[in-house]
Amino acid sequence: MCGINGIFAYAPSAPKPEAEECLRVRDAMSARGPDGSGLFRNPTGRIMLGHRRLAIIDLAESGAQPMSSPDDDVVVTFNGEIYNYRAIRAELQERGIHLNSASDTEVLLHLYRIHGLAMVDRLAGMFAFAIWDSRKEVLVLARDPYGIKPLYYSDDGRSFRFASSVRALMTGAALSRDFDPAGVRGFLAWGSIPDPHTLFRSVRALPPGSVMEVGSEGPSGPREYWRPCDAYDRPIADGQRSTRPEESQVQIREALLESVTRHLVADIPVGLFLSAGVDSAALLALATEAGGTPLHTVTLAFEEFRGTPQDEAPLAKSTAAFYGAQHETVVLSAEQVRRGLDDFVRTMDQPSIDGLNTYLVSQAVRQAGLKAAMSGVGGDELFGGYATFRRMPILRRLGPLARVPLLSDMAGTLGARFFPGTQQAKIRAAPQALRQPASTYHLLRGLFTIPEVATLLGRSTAWAAADPEPAKMKGVWKHRGLSLWAKTAIAEQSNYLPNQLLRTTDWASMAHSLEVRTPLVDYKLSMRLAPLLATAAPHSGKGLLAGAPRKALPPALLARPKSGFGLPLQRWVADDCRKGWRPSLPPELATTSGNSAVQQLAAQVAAGTNSWSRIWAVRILGEYAESVGA
Repeated sequence: MCGINGIFAYAPSAPKPEAEECLRVRDAMSARGPDGSGLFRNPTGRIMLGHRRLAIIDLAESGAQPMSSPDDDVVVTFNGEIYNYRAIRAELQERGIHLNSASDTEVLLHLYRIHGLAMVDRLAGMFAFAIWDSRKEVLVLARDPYGIKPLYYSDDGRSFRFASSVRALMTGAALSRDFDPAGVRGFLAWGSIPDPHTLFRSVRALPPGSVMEVGSEGPSGPREYWRPCDAYDRPIADGQRSTRPEESQVQIREALLESVTRHLVADIPVGLFLSAGVDSAALLALATEAGGTPLHTVTLAFEEFRGTPQDEAPLAKSTAAFYGAQHETVVLSAEQVRRGLDDFVRTMDQPSIDGLNTYLVSQAVRQAGLKAAMSGVGGDELFGGYATFRRMPILRRLGPLARVPLLSDMAGTLGARFFPGTQQAKIRAAPQALRQPASTYHLLRGLFTIPEVATLLGRSTAWAAADPEPAKMKGVWKHRGLSLWAKTAIAEQSNYLPNQLLRTTDWASMAHSLEVRTPLVDYKLSMRLAPLLATAAPHSGKGLLAGAPRKALPPALLARPKSGFGLPLQRWVADDCRKGWRPSLPPELATTSGNSAVQQLAAQVAAGTNSWSRIWAVRILGEYAESVGA
């Protein structure tokens, strides 16, 4: 797990990259790689690659990067882990290829020389890498199927720059800090910025499951090689055709145990974020089976939740003991969290309403002495654990009624009268939103409605025309032959999972030099289970995950209602609003009338008639913009 960056002056008229700029961007990511650093510059001086290292596999100097092939014709800078690298090493050695290290990085060099960018189909892991091919004089970049690892780039028409971090990239050349309308609108609509956008026009994200080439004519692509619908749009394998629940459970167990085993591959101990939920408990049970040694688990608890149903600490502790784990509970108070909020925002790589929980638990895990830990993120998207899966069918059945003018008007009028605050805004939007599955999904998953976004920003026609829909979701709802459950799973895995959960997990953990692994977010797991789950999960849901371990999960944990990995943020934000706290958006983002709407929103949160998450989003957007000097 690392930080990577580079500069390629591809146009003849472009100035050669300066080492000072490349080093500045590289070292802005020192938290991503405190164990070492490296720099490569080719003989012509037109390509530079940087690397910061967090040593997880092959701790020796032989694993240092950027790494060159034996004849220096191919050079790689790589962020991530290739979990099946040992099998690939064995295949390479059978071909007679000599390997100089025990690292997963070196296999990338040889795979590329054999397969080119088709190499990505051979990889099981999380990755973002750049390879300089001096034979073709082309820079190639790739990102893992779900986008677990980030990769951002900027192209000025002569030079191409990339990095693992938006903030780091912005410290390099004088990149424009003009806001991207689609990024701003997307953030307010969803609570995170949808790829490939960032907050800035000058910076783009390489989308998940994509590759890109940069040659003498500049960038071509990105070119997509995988998306979540690929896992669902395929027949159930012959060995999975049984409709008997017990046989489906065996297949699910085998696939999950295989994924967890892959994610334990490391030359250091791998721990686990443990909550009182099914996802992390199932991972603990499966990891105990796979590894055979006690796992180190960490639970984050809050003084404000002590003695309430929201307190996960007691049940997490008993679950850890049940599986023989070495357990640690870290308890924080509201004041401790408040003192760290400024650092949290300054660390945030892209604005998001999520991430504070991961930021805090990552800090606790790193202080416990671990450099790598597994997380249960992705379980709800794969097994249908969110309320979205239950509510979409209900609302879609109401869709035809929304087309009847009288019923549509009545729904809006009654909703506005009986549902205050954020529900009022969404109910008013419901008659129109229920007519299409895409807008129905946004009604359930979105933050602000599109009319509310327009009110907050009050911007020009160009801003109003910016499309906030995540690119990966386009076409999902029109896909023929898939059930609504499968389409909802694809939407969650194309939007909420990569744009919010995985992105924030990456920067919030790497801020503390911690690698987070996600066994439930694995495209090989999805390709194996998705068709089966599309049939079985709508009836069994997370029970299929809970039933996977050989040693069953504790009954008390199974009986606990789903609560998510939460913080007392609702209470803290509402208290701040009652004390007179009133955030505002920068004038470059919002007009005076828009900030008047923000003030009204804060007053409603103080009165308990609007959602705390909305004013939190406004605060994050404003403070993030200020912290990057926008």
